[in-house]
Amino acid sequence: MRLSARSSVLCGAIAACVLAACQAPSTSEQARPVADTPQVTADTSQQPARSTDQPAPGEAAAPAAPAVTPAAFTDKVWRVKSSSAVEPDTVYAFLSDGTLVIDSPNGTPMRGEWRFENGQLTMVEEGQAYPTDILRLDASELHLRSHNPGTPVDIVLTLAPDEALPKAK
Repeated sequence: MRLSARSSVLCGAIAACVLAACQAPSTSEQARPVADTPQVTADTSQQPARSTDQPAPGEAAAPAAPAVTPAAFTDKVWRVKSSSAVEPDTVYAFLSDGTLVIDSPNGTPMRGEWRFENGQLTMVEEGQAYPTDILRLDASELHLRSHNPGTPVDIVLTLAPDEALPKAK
């Protein structure tokens, strides 16, 4: 089949249009927003301003360390309520002379040391020092996070007023 000159020009024009449609748009065409595409943004005009140093509602706040003095937890007997690694009912006593007494229900009492320097508690067990965060402390509960090798150990202790305070060394 033989095309006329007019058909040949028409086929060439169609081919040019098809090729143009298949090519990537130029940089200036990419930068132009498409008028048909809706732009969605949050309307914050009716929301109150908030400080960026506080978490937004629904955001988890980082645990804030309570203002603690050793007098709030020393010379008291604390019993393990729950822990990620310590046996329940284990007793802890932070004696005012720096002695740490730990007595588990199924073991021999252990004596270690504790220090409280610059607002940081350190427990020393069997010669190994563990930085320990005081996550919560009130009249009846002491929540600790001991940074042992590997995974930190969380310990929730409750005051045990019926338990005799161990004697210092």
